[in-house]
Amino acid sequence: MKNPPWLKAGAFLVLGTLSLNAYSAEYEWKFQASETSGEPSFKIKQEWADRIETMTDGRIAIEVMPINAVVGPTETLQAVSAGILQGHMTDPSYFSGQNPAFGMLGNLVGAWQNPYDFLEYMKYAGGEELYNELVEPYGVHLISAATFPLESVPSTVEIKTIEDFKGLKIRAPQGMVYNIFERIGATPVNLPGSEVYTGLEKGVIDAADSTVLSNNDAQGLHQFAPYPLYPGFHSMPMIAVSINKQIWDGLPEDLQVTLKTAFDRMAYDLIARLKEQDLETLAKLEQDPNVHPLDLPPEERKKFRQAAEKEWQEWAGRNEMTQKIHDSATEFLRSRDLL
Repeated sequence: MKNPPWLKAGAFLVLGTLSLNAYSAEYEWKFQASETSGEPSFKIKQEWADRIETMTDGRIAIEVMPINAVVGPTETLQAVSAGILQGHMTDPSYFSGQNPAFGMLGNLVGAWQNPYDFLEYMKYAGGEELYNELVEPYGVHLISAATFPLESVPSTVEIKTIEDFKGLKIRAPQGMVYNIFERIGATPVNLPGSEVYTGLEKGVIDAADSTVLSNNDAQGLHQFAPYPLYPGFHSMPMIAVSINKQIWDGLPEDLQVTLKTAFDRMAYDLIARLKEQDLETLAKLEQDPNVHPLDLPPEERKKFRQAAEKEWQEWAGRNEMTQKIHDSATEFLRSRDLL
């Protein structure tokens, strides 16, 4: 028996609706990240963009792009403001040259011994509100702050004490971490993260303020830098998941809540999954006779923290916002017996 004409028409309408939902989105955005496409953390960010498409029933489609895909890492703030990109997932320290407050809130070097302490500060103690006070005049809105576990330091030479940093050519981005390495006697070299591999390979640098152990290994850094410092002790940069403010202000409330909820969840997922990957990487490296992971002793970590605190105080006096960030963060650290 043939199907009646109305059934065919209904089926066509249903299929047409499904096709429309499958191939179009109400909002299509490009977000640039600060990692290369091969790094584990980049893939996690892509997964969360895909989840948001599912959570919004296809209304939002986010393409996560690797570092340098559209603009350089120091240019994404302007690109998001201008609408060249709709958003970014990046370390605010890249923008320290525009305002030192970006470097101070983006990476208060030496402050955080646990990434969950940082997230508690950002999400429940006023950190995200402070960041939006800083960034919204640039036409950008912070959806959520995320971070990594503490970064490793891939090195071509053994580093067992803070003294071993003296004269060491270490890659460090512009900002506070650069200054603190100078303070402990190292010779920082301002290279973008995308040039760490060739810098180590060619001997331009001896070590690098890079990223977490598993990311570094995925990039092949340990074939040139076989003395990684792990667990990390110095740097745990913020990942500012941000969007053009005009776009954000124009979104319906349900989509704003979905984006905030999803990216907040991504922040915790990143930490847990990267920690697991770091531990797997460490176990593998410990079996490699050519790689020798090192752990900086507690007394040496304390020396670094003391140098870092002096640098925080110097940065605090640079403008009204840096002082506000310093006071807010140190008050939080003291309240938790972390300072």
